[in-house]
Amino acid sequence: MNLGAQIKEHRNALSLSQEQLAEKIFVTRQSVSNWENNKTYPDINSLRMLSEVFGISIDELIKGDVTMMKREINEQEQAVFQRDSTIFTVLFIMMLVLPIPLSELLGGIGWGIWGVIAAAGLYYGIRVEQYKKKHKIQTYKEIIAFTEGKSLSEIEQAREEGKRPYQKFLLVAGFAIAAFAVSVGMAIICRLI
Repeated sequence: MNLGAQIKEHRNALSLSQEQLAEKIFVTRQSVSNWENNKTYPDINSLRMLSEVFGISIDELIKGDVTMMKREINEQEQAVFQRDSTIFTVLFIMMLVLPIPLSELLGGIGWGIWGVIAAAGLYYGIRVEQYKKKHKIQTYKEIIAFTEGKSLSEIEQAREEGKRPYQKFLLVAGFAIAAFAVSVGMAIICRLI
């Protein structure tokens, strides 16, 4: 049974309205409604108060929902990671492609715009790296497994950890070469225009 159904069942057993229950645990009626409809979950303090009002343990109240809550949190983290990764990728491409066109077309203002783009790219790059560090994902295979909600076996994890040192070097070298090539290409295009 899910938590929302548990709350509703125990509330009805005590003949309490959502408003009455909300008053007893110091939340809004809307909060109780959201919990019962599984739109949100109560925080730990609200769970404690609910268990006291219902006369049951917190374990009994949330039994079966812990797995669902963990899965929901994991899915939310995956969505945030994918969103931040996409934003970082777009900003990184803009940082590579835009400096010369912006400077040629807008002069100093163009460099200012590029600086804002670079600062935003740096911010999202740091966020992505924090997610990667938190979830111990560095290699492409680890990142793909994380975004799909899977985990690697211990043997696969050990193999991926062995690849990290040289992959980081190749990644930095590759991005440096790509940045140089794009900058030279953009300079040539701007000179021709």
